[in-house]
Amino acid sequence: MQTLLVSLALLVALPAAAKSPNIVFIFSDDHAYQAIGAYGSKVNKTPSIDRLAKEGARFANSFVTNSLCTPSRAAILTGKFGHLSGVRILSDVLKPGTVTFAKLMHDAGYQTAVVGKWHLKTNPESFDHFEVLPDQGQYYNPEFITSTGKITEKGYTTEIITKKVVDWIGKRDPNKPFLAMMHHKAPHRSWEPGPNELTMYANTKFPEPPTLFDDYAGRASPAKNQKMEIGRDMTLPVDLKIGTDGKARPHPRLDDEQRKLWNEVYDKRAQDFASRKLEGKALTRWKYQEYMKDYMRCVAAVDKSVGQLLDYLDKEGLAKDTVVVYGSDQGFYLGEHGWFDKRWIYEESVRTPLLVRWPGVTKPGTVVNEMVQNLDYGQTFLEMGGVPAAEDMQGLSLVPLLKGQHPKDWRKAIYYHYYDQGAHDVAVQYGMRNDRFTLVHYPKTQEWELFDRQKDPRQMKSVYDDAKYTKQVASLKEYLTRLREQYRDTD
Repeated sequence: MQTLLVSLALLVALPAAAKSPNIVFIFSDDHAYQAIGAYGSKVNKTPSIDRLAKEGARFANSFVTNSLCTPSRAAILTGKFGHLSGVRILSDVLKPGTVTFAKLMHDAGYQTAVVGKWHLKTNPESFDHFEVLPDQGQYYNPEFITSTGKITEKGYTTEIITKKVVDWIGKRDPNKPFLAMMHHKAPHRSWEPGPNELTMYANTKFPEPPTLFDDYAGRASPAKNQKMEIGRDMTLPVDLKIGTDGKARPHPRLDDEQRKLWNEVYDKRAQDFASRKLEGKALTRWKYQEYMKDYMRCVAAVDKSVGQLLDYLDKEGLAKDTVVVYGSDQGFYLGEHGWFDKRWIYEESVRTPLLVRWPGVTKPGTVVNEMVQNLDYGQTFLEMGGVPAAEDMQGLSLVPLLKGQHPKDWRKAIYYHYYDQGAHDVAVQYGMRNDRFTLVHYPKTQEWELFDRQKDPRQMKSVYDDAKYTKQVASLKEYLTRLREQYRDTD
């Protein structure tokens, strides 16, 4: 019955489809908000991404439902939490036939394409065109899965993805609106810079975060028992296997020209490391600097890609009719708490960038302070296109916020649930975050944490057992129960 209703609604939407805006959804992997100029970065510049904030809106409080690649992507496509979409952990599959916002838009008359990282195990459905990376994909000379089989392209993946999206837009039917999803692999681990960025930041010393040497004394046991510390868990230049953080020498996917440039950079790194005989805090500091150089080099290529896409839209006269969205599948640690990676409900992990330029609708320079989640993207795209959302989607359309409205009934807190105990040994957890407090439960150890971010913005000490917060604990637990009921999460 629900499918019939959606189909009938789409038929009603068809006449309006031609007047709907084009949408370009640029999505990166593990791009920390604190590595974007518009979010106040102190470590790098992102002029092209910042342009979206100047010409559109920056969401200051954008979060995810589960800080992990596959579940995040599924939440965006389906508008559902993982317990309903069936995608909770990295190995879960987005089942064929699943209703997604892309399918609804395609059925309503949008031309659709996705190029780049997909990471949902099955091939994309309801796309007129797709070229996606197998699993995580490769940074150099990548393979792509297409509707006719696998192909291999020569070059750097960020640059290749950009060109493919631009080429598809150029060949589309100009009489129909389009949805183009440009999904980058970068800056995902193992942070392999492109040939044009290999020597960037060579002489830069990045400022260390104040919590680089966190001892986790103020938290429950999971914070200390993880395996994602830069000093202890990040691999070294002597680890020559491909995919390691220290960088393989020689890199097996490179051609002779690429390998020459690569080895000039990473042979020097290995020699520098061997000569220092580092240990303890000195080793952590050295690893941190090299990690940041590679990560920021990958970000620089993404920012360049955004600039090329925006310039193309300007050149072709498409900018005024095209919504451009930039986001990342989750946040990321850049040394805060001594960590890399993500997964936690803590701020650096759960918070993610979101910038939207919607010419003629969103006032340039807008800052949206309401709490939004990746759960909301699909319904937002659908409303932008005049396409009804599926009734079982759990998010909220961001269109009112992009129009400068401030709905009084907007969410007062976000709900979060992380399931994947495996990699990095980050504990299964669920919790909530409102404008002041973060409450999290670790069911396997039956521990709780409560952070008063107003007094402790770096979340260094849980006040769950502090008698001064007894009333807040009771109230927030009750609110968390209501959120679990609202989102039908009984896991």
